[in-house]
Amino acid sequence: MKWIFVVCLLITNILLGQKIVWKEDIKLNWNNFKSNINNQRGTNVVAYTNCGWIYSVVKSSNPKSPVTIKIETIFNEDKSWKDAKKINDYILGHEQKHFDIAEIFARKLRKEVQEKIKTSGDFNKSFQGIYHRISNDYKSFQVVYDKDTKHGMDEAKQTEYDRTIAEELENLKSYKAS
Repeated sequence: MKWIFVVCLLITNILLGQKIVWKEDIKLNWNNFKSNINNQRGTNVVAYTNCGWIYSVVKSSNPKSPVTIKIETIFNEDKSWKDAKKINDYILGHEQKHFDIAEIFARKLRKEVQEKIKTSGDFNKSFQGIYHRISNDYKSFQVVYDKDTKHGMDEAKQTEYDRTIAEELENLKSYKAS
């Protein structure tokens, strides 16, 4: 039964579009932005990064059984957009940071899950609350990041965030996906 679920999950991922899993040594490039639709509807919007997390769970109906949770940070190529007439390497760096922020919050989620969820019962009782709280913090941070940096146009603020994001990734390196 477990294998059927995994196969269905893989087929769903293939059908729903290409995803890039966050890795420290792999950076986004403009070819990864494959959508032709500007979902932001702004005339001054140069690019949009659609990223977040996916997770899988292996658990039992026995609440005392151990649980395994895998959390990955993903970039959705088919939902990420660029204005090819306005893009440049600087803007790509800003968009990469959106993906890196998603990884920071995935690490925060992994950390809390590792600390608080040991069994299937723990998962049933606590996972959704933890997930939603960290997800809300993540979404809020992404909005503040764009506002503070003026979508990357404020170079001083962007540099400040670049440092902060790098520091956070380093501080949470124990919670990288394995």
